[in-house]
Amino acid sequence: MDLTLALAGLGVGIIVGLTGMGGGALMTPILVLVFGIPPVAAVSSDLAASAVMKPFGGAVHARRGTVNWQMVGWLCVGSVPSAFLGVLLLRLLGDDASVQHAIRISLGAALLLAAAGMLLKAWTARRSGASSEPAVKIKVKPLPTLLVGALGGLIVGLTSVGSGSLIIVALLAMYPKLRANDLVGTDLVQAIPLVTSAALGHAFFGDLKLDLAAAVLLGSVPGVLIGSRISSRAPGGLVRAALVIVLLASALKLFDVPTTAVGVIVGGAVLVAAGLGLAARRRAPEPLPAQERTPVPQT
Repeated sequence: MDLTLALAGLGVGIIVGLTGMGGGALMTPILVLVFGIPPVAAVSSDLAASAVMKPFGGAVHARRGTVNWQMVGWLCVGSVPSAFLGVLLLRLLGDDASVQHAIRISLGAALLLAAAGMLLKAWTARRSGASSEPAVKIKVKPLPTLLVGALGGLIVGLTSVGSGSLIIVALLAMYPKLRANDLVGTDLVQAIPLVTSAALGHAFFGDLKLDLAAAVLLGSVPGVLIGSRISSRAPGGLVRAALVIVLLASALKLFDVPTTAVGVIVGGAVLVAAGLGLAARRRAPEPLPAQERTPVPQT
C-alpha cells in the first residue's frame, strides 16, 4: 500500500473536517496530477473512499441536531438515481481517450465552479452574519431541492466533485437563512447515499480500484476526525482561502494551462488573499485594555 497516497488522504480529510467540503474537489485532482492515476480510476476510488469517510462527519452533525432531514430526503430523491445516471453517461462518452479527456474538462469546470461558490459563500456569510444568527425554521422547497440534488448527483457521477462544494453552494443560494453548521451537516448527510450510489455505479462497470481506495481511506478517515476536532480553533478564513487557491490551481492544470502561467496566477491569488486578510484584521476592533474595561459589579 502506497503510504504517500495515505498521506494525501490525510491532508484532504483534514480539510474536509475543517470546512465540510472539498473532498472530491481535491482528492481526484491530486490522484490524477500528482500520482498519475487515470481519471476514471481516480474518480471511482475517490467516490468509494468518500462513501466511507462522509458518515464520520455526518454522524457528528446528526448527534448535534444540525441536520435538516426533510431537505436531505428531497436531495437524495434527485441525487441518488442521477449519480448512477452520471456513471452511465460517462461510459457512453466514447473510447478510453475521449472518456479521459471529457473527465478532465468536466472536472476542471466543476473545480472552477466550486472555487467561485466558496468565494460567494464567504462573501455572503460576511455580509449577512449568517454564522452567528439563531436557528430559524426553514420551509423546504421540494421541487427546487430535488432538482439541485439531481444536478449535483449527475456531476458527482461524472467527476466525483459536487457532493460537498457544489451542492452546499446551491443550498446556500436557495436557503440563505440556513445556519452554516446546519448547511454543512445537511450536506454531509445527503452526500452519503449520493457518493455511495456513484461508487456502486463505477464498481458495477469494473472501474473501482480497491487498493487505491483503501490507501486513500487509510489517511482520510483519521484526517476527518482530526479536522473536526480542530475546526473550532482554526481560522476559517485562512482554510477557505487555501482551499480556493488549491482548487484554482488544480482546475488550471486540468485545462492544460502551462505550469508557468499557473504559478503566476496562483501567486497572484495568494497575494490577494494575504492582502484581504490583513485588511480584515485592521478593520477588526481592538480589545480594550484591562484598565478601561467596565468592571463587573460584585453581588
